[in-house]
Amino acid sequence: MIYLDSSVALAWLLSETRAAPDSMWNDDVVSSRLLEYEVWNRIHARQLGRKLGEQTQALLNRIDFVELTPLVLARAVEPFPVPVRTLDALHLASVEYVRSLGQSIALASFDQRLNAAARALTIELYEL
Repeated sequence: MIYLDSSVALAWLLSETRAAPDSMWNDDVVSSRLLEYEVWNRIHARQLGRKLGEQTQALLNRIDFVELTPLVLARAVEPFPVPVRTLDALHLASVEYVRSLGQSIALASFDQRLNAAARALTIELYEL
């Protein structure tokens, strides 16, 4: 199972030179519901809603979302082994929630700070 960070989703939508391999989509892809809001926020901030709206929705439809339940939110406010930003704490808490269900999961992210925090939590990183 792959946990998708917004940096990877946006790189794909915006056709950046850095991109996840197409094979990533053959696996189960999950993310926090937060990703939906992050992605739409960036698409609208760049005024790309008309151009990329259908493509954005199609991408989001491929993802199984972890809801920001009280359990996930409670973990996000606990200490992390390294300093993390607020949204990163929510993503990391979501990954830890999925792991608590016995699922094997790897984080796909281009964000080096998020990756460093994931390594500190012994979260596997997806090779990008």
